[in-house]
Amino acid sequence: MATQALVAGDPPIVNIGTVVQAGLQGHDVILIASSENAYNYSVIGRPAIAKIEQLKGKRLGVSGFGSASHNAVLILLSRFNMEPNKDVAVVVAGATMERLAGLDSGRIDATVLTPSEIPRAKKQGFVEIYDMNELGIEVQGNGFATSRSFIKGSRETVKAALKAYVEAIYYIHHNQQETKKIAGKYMRTNDPDVLEATYTWFVRRVAKKPYPTLKGIQFLLDEVAGKLPQAKSARPEQFVDLGLLQELEKEGFFSEMGKRYS
Repeated sequence: MATQALVAGDPPIVNIGTVVQAGLQGHDVILIASSENAYNYSVIGRPAIAKIEQLKGKRLGVSGFGSASHNAVLILLSRFNMEPNKDVAVVVAGATMERLAGLDSGRIDATVLTPSEIPRAKKQGFVEIYDMNELGIEVQGNGFATSRSFIKGSRETVKAALKAYVEAIYYIHHNQQETKKIAGKYMRTNDPDVLEATYTWFVRRVAKKPYPTLKGIQFLLDEVAGKLPQAKSARPEQFVDLGLLQELEKEGFFSEMGKRYS
């Protein structure tokens, strides 16, 4: 849905799981910053499932086809030599709460969740089967994306948004309690375990200089090359515009943030 919105230009800037497939299909989408260089997902399932191999013959839920959770699942299965919809049925099961409801009803047997979602799942009696960080894969995850045309026509707007994005990262790293209050408001929860997991994950995983990972984008290109032949000749650089981040660095913006949030 986020990809469709960005392609339509409303809104013209989004935080998105990946721009690779949309870019390969000819859409004007591009990353200008990144908050993830790995898929920070864990496989969560019903108590009877203790390891990934036991997913064979089971239903694994994702938020939507082409989503970050879907891409993560495809990578996971390939690393365990399992084929989607042959060994494991990969099904669209909706947003987090819908997937948890699907686990509860037995409509799906497992799903992938981010660190902030895991405490809620455990309280509902589900178990963490596998942490995908253990795969040790560098891959482009969530990033700050827009279009080349919007940068060209509204460069100062994009730069201002990027400054806010960077400052937010610094703020989060240095204001734990205030960040938890804000996160709780927008996540609609005051569960201390959820807020602690969310905060801990962020400060451990999100760099203060949020450069996209070209190596991680190449990984995605290699993964989709079998289905999208144009990926074989594509280069990671065509999916990013590092110019604005480099401009902020040259102007001393990161140093300024370091002093402001020391």
